[in-house]
Amino acid sequence: MKTNRILTLALALLLGVSASVSAYAQERKMYRTFGVAFYNLENLFDTINNNGKYDFEFSPQGSYRWDGAKYWKKINNIAYSISQMTTKTTPIGPAVIGVSEIENITVLQDLVKADAIKEWNLQICHHDSPDARGVDVGLLYNPKLFRVINVTNHRLVVPELPRFKTRDQMCVVGLMGGSRVAVIVNHWPSRRGGEKESSWLREAAASLSRSIADSLYKIDPKMGVIVMGDLNDDPHNKSVAETLGAVKKIADTKEGGFFNPFWEKLDKGIGSYIYRGGWDLFDQIIVNKNLVDGACGLKFRSAEVLNKPFLIQEDGQYKGYPKRTFSSGAWNGGFSDHLPTEIYLVQEVRK
Repeated sequence: MKTNRILTLALALLLGVSASVSAYAQERKMYRTFGVAFYNLENLFDTINNNGKYDFEFSPQGSYRWDGAKYWKKINNIAYSISQMTTKTTPIGPAVIGVSEIENITVLQDLVKADAIKEWNLQICHHDSPDARGVDVGLLYNPKLFRVINVTNHRLVVPELPRFKTRDQMCVVGLMGGSRVAVIVNHWPSRRGGEKESSWLREAAASLSRSIADSLYKIDPKMGVIVMGDLNDDPHNKSVAETLGAVKKIADTKEGGFFNPFWEKLDKGIGSYIYRGGWDLFDQIIVNKNLVDGACGLKFRSAEVLNKPFLIQEDGQYKGYPKRTFSSGAWNGGFSDHLPTEIYLVQEVRK
C-alpha cells in the first residue's frame, strides 16, 4: 500500500510539471524584428556639374577635386556602413533606410549595387526636390521586408519667403510584415543665420509633417506612422517637442501623438552630430501611438545611434567626431559628418 501511495504521488507531481511546461509553451510568443534606419549621407554628389555653381565644387575642376576615385570610395564606405546595420534577428539589414543629402537617383543606384549590400537587392524611392543646393531625401527598402503601396511628395511653402527652396518631404506608405506603415522622410531647414533666428522654418517643416500624419490617420486610424530625418533640431526643441508633438516618455504618448525614443539618449550624452565639440541628435526616428501600443500589428522595441568605431575619427583635431568625407577642406576618406540611427519594431509571429 505504501508503495502504491508513493507511485501515485510521483505520477501526480509529474503530471503537474508536464501541465506547467505545456502552459508555458502555449504562452511563449515568437517575434519577428524589423529595422528602420536613417542616414544623412553628407553631400553624396556625383562628379558631373549639372547644377551650376551649386555643385561645381563636387566636380573634378571644383575645390574638392571630386573625381571618380573619391566618389567610389565614398559609395563603398557608405555601403559598408549600411551593411553593418544588422542584428541577430535581422541578419539581412533594415526593412527601410531613409537617406538625405543625395544629389539624384543615380547616386542611389550606384549605392545599392555596391558589393557590401548588393545581395540585399535594395529598391529606391526618390524624387527631385527644388532645394537650391540640389540635394534630396530618399528611401531605400528591402522588398522582402517592405512592399511599397504609395509614394507622395510634399513641398514646404513659406508665404513670407516666396523664393525659399528646401527639400520636399517624402511619404512612403507600404506593408511591413503585412502591417500598414507610413514613413515620412525629412531634411528640415538648416540653422543658417542662427538657431533661434531660423527656428520658425523648422517649426513650419514640423507642421507639414504633422499635417501629413493627420491625413494618414483619417485614411487609416490604425496605421503605423514614422517621422524620420535630419531635423536640424534636437528632440527637446520646439519644432519636434511642441509642433510635431513628440514626447520624451513612452507612457505619455497620446492618441494621434508621437513618441521620440532619441530624447532620453541625448539626455545621456549620446548624439549623431557634433557642432563645436558638443553632441546634437538631429537624426531622429519618431513613432506614433499605433507603433507604441502595437495597434497596427508592429510594436516599437528599441532605438540606437550607430556610433560604431569605424565611423569615428581616431586622431587629429577632430578626434572623436564622426569621420567625414572632407575635414577642413582636405580629403579625409571618411563616411559622413552624421552617424546613422535605427529603431527596431517587433511583430508577433502567428502560429
